[in-house]
Amino acid sequence: QVQLVESGGGLVQPGGSLRLSCAASGSTFRFFNMGWYRQAPGKQRELVARITSGGSKNYADSVKGRFTISRDNAKNTVYLRMNSLKPEDTAAYYCNARVTSDFSAEFGSWGQGTQVTVSS
Repeated sequence: QVQLVESGGGLVQPGGSLRLSCAASGSTFRFFNMGWYRQAPGKQRELVARITSGGSKNYADSVKGRFTISRDNAKNTVYLRMNSLKPEDTAAYYCNARVTSDFSAEFGSWGQGTQVTVSS
């Protein structure tokens, strides 16, 4: 089990940028596969981006070219850089950690979420 704390959300205008951070507890962060999910009101939670312990990255089609996931194992932190934000990116964003690199189902450790609102 790993404890996760997200930060960096807020209100931003369309076209703006934000960087979310997810700080993990413990000394085994480097072995975890990390993901960013989001959930908009009335919608199912969806996987936005993921990065394996080896550094391989994948993105949802809706954010490709706009979002970048990265990790700093020395700081036990995973980031989500979000550029060219759109109103449809508005959601609560959650960090997820798991031992397996299989992201076909929702499980593992979760943070409390951070709200991102894109509005003029």
